[in-house]
Amino acid sequence: MSDEEKYDALLMNIASQHTGGIHELLDTLFGFFARKTDLYTSPNVNQKPEELILQSFRKWEKVALEKHRKDKAERDEADRVRREKIRRKREEEESIKNDPSSRIVEVTDEEAERITRESAKAKAQKLDSDEQAKAEKDNVVEPSDDNEQNKEEKKEDEDENEEDKGKEKPNSGNGWTGPNYSWTQTLEEIDLRVPINLNVRVKSKDVIVKFERKHLTVGLRGHPPIIDGETFAELKKEDSVWTLDDGKLLHIVIEKSIVNKMEWWSRIVKSDPEINTRKVQPENSKLSDLDGETRGMVEKMMYDQHRREAGLPTSDEQKKQDMLQKFMSAHPEMDFSKCKFN
Repeated sequence: MSDEEKYDALLMNIASQHTGGIHELLDTLFGFFARKTDLYTSPNVNQKPEELILQSFRKWEKVALEKHRKDKAERDEADRVRREKIRRKREEEESIKNDPSSRIVEVTDEEAERITRESAKAKAQKLDSDEQAKAEKDNVVEPSDDNEQNKEEKKEDEDENEEDKGKEKPNSGNGWTGPNYSWTQTLEEIDLRVPINLNVRVKSKDVIVKFERKHLTVGLRGHPPIIDGETFAELKKEDSVWTLDDGKLLHIVIEKSIVNKMEWWSRIVKSDPEINTRKVQPENSKLSDLDGETRGMVEKMMYDQHRREAGLPTSDEQKKQDMLQKFMSAHPEMDFSKCKFN
């Protein structure tokens, strides 16, 4: 701490007690000089009191104006980066919206009938496949034990999902929609939207958004914070940006840190309700935007999720079962009938 800053805490405490603002603070300060010092009457001072005061004022005026200039330049650059990133994101969304492959196309009655037949056939094949998978999983249970077996399976499902009880279902963007804001996510970033429900048009200078490594603050000057808490995981504050749309919507893009880019966030800050990340749909992310290694890991996650939904083992669980089966086949002399495997 420099000599110039060593009294800041004390002076800040004094200033905070002057609710009347700078005029009240200056009146207290010059009243102190009049009551407790000889500033106004000392014969040993070569300059008049007002000249001394103006000399200090002009010295710190230069410092304040230079700091204001630098801060404004930094804010303008950050705002330019924010707007550029939002512009690119909107162009991507617009290009997806205008993609001919996503448009509705008219078909003839014959084509409609063919599509209906193919859809019904696919559903029937899926149903047969699901029934076959369930039969393999049940390992041909005796009919008399069906009710007991179903109860055991239900209990296993309840035990497995015990930690997810009370969690909310993700919205269509794999995020959460709350009363004051909503968000969606990909593996790389969070898209947070905060409506501003005020009767006045808000300007950028009225907005408070602070990104820290593991903390997020969002609000408006003169109002309680809308978000103020520890984030679910670390974020890249230098790559996270915000912009104000028409004075009515605060749009924030939070870049996940590199170490957390393979993790779905269950909430923005720890005071929010949690979503069930088991129900996240990875297909909603742009796999084509990911590098080869990351894309492979995401596709494996998608495959394992579909396997779980079908009641089948994941790829890792299947490997373990195959290894165990090989071991049992290689050692027929050993009795595994009383062994219980998880």
